[in-house]
Amino acid sequence: MNAAALASGVARLGRTLRERGIPVSIGDEIDAARALERLRGADREEARCALRIALKIRRGEWERFDAILDGLWPGPPRPRNPVERAPTASIDGKRPGRSPPELRDAAGVAEAGGAGTAEGTLPGYSPAALLRKKPLDACTAADLVAMERVLARLAERLATRRSRRLVPSPGRGSPDLRRSLRRAIATGGELVSLACRARRVEEPRLVFLCDTSGSMEAHARFLLAFVLALKRAARSTEVFAFNTELVRLTAWLTPGAIGPTLDRLAASVPDWSGGTRIGDCLERFVAEHLATRVDARTVVVILSDGLDRGDPATLAAAMRAIQTRARKVIWLNPLLGDPRYAPTARGMEAALPFVDRFLPAHDLESLERLIPQLSA
Repeated sequence: MNAAALASGVARLGRTLRERGIPVSIGDEIDAARALERLRGADREEARCALRIALKIRRGEWERFDAILDGLWPGPPRPRNPVERAPTASIDGKRPGRSPPELRDAAGVAEAGGAGTAEGTLPGYSPAALLRKKPLDACTAADLVAMERVLARLAERLATRRSRRLVPSPGRGSPDLRRSLRRAIATGGELVSLACRARRVEEPRLVFLCDTSGSMEAHARFLLAFVLALKRAARSTEVFAFNTELVRLTAWLTPGAIGPTLDRLAASVPDWSGGTRIGDCLERFVAEHLATRVDARTVVVILSDGLDRGDPATLAAAMRAIQTRARKVIWLNPLLGDPRYAPTARGMEAALPFVDRFLPAHDLESLERLIPQLSA
């Protein structure tokens, strides 16, 4: 659905609300349309909550609003207990309980699900929920295609995170009295327009170092797919691959489908799925790239199982240098998803003292939990 059709649907809802005695302004309708465009992948309940907020529906009028909304766009019965409700949309968009056509087309497809029946009491089937928990080493090429939508949603969360810093805003925000009064000088002291300011959208500075050795073969493609999605959201992201050599991939990353991009990278990176010398590669990164690619605002993320054939002292020295310069060092280890795993490999033991966050990376759900860490 295009923007005009979406605006028409929201305007019809606003007109109906006003006819039923619920005050809604034109500005509120504009906010509601923007909220639905921003969601891109909402189930019916998420869209309902977004509309309540954007249209400024008071708590005491929620039941009336819900009845009007359900009357305009009928859907399955809502669960009586909100605690029992779970998202109902899925990757293929074929699950019941989705938002109405006027809202759904603007929202797109949800990345996660796991819904109950119409009464919300029995678990339901959701391909998205299963995909999020599926181990990466068990995923197929078809799973990678399905993951692209989920990864795009994860990247969007990173791209829309707001900082604490307030900057001038042309639209809505908190009033900026100082700038407003300064503007009034040009109009003889009359406060004609009110200046506003809002929290700036913060783009994190990220550096990814991805292990493409043989022991990481089952995970490397899917972890790189995650990195590629984040690269589209945070344009300043730097990406490196390492095994027995260090290769900067940033210049090779171009917009397009993830699958062909990964095939091109696999063919271009020397010794892909071969041996690994983590310490030597990180030592080269420190010597050639640390001063120019990493500063006090940069989060360095290393994706590796820590199985190193080189000297642990070399790895420890490189990690010390990276931690000293970076804002934060995160190590993602696919093996950490196994409760029996212990970081006893020589390389992992040498690196851990210089790691700020040691996290699993064995499925999409674990990668989803990483997003707040990248900008915290």
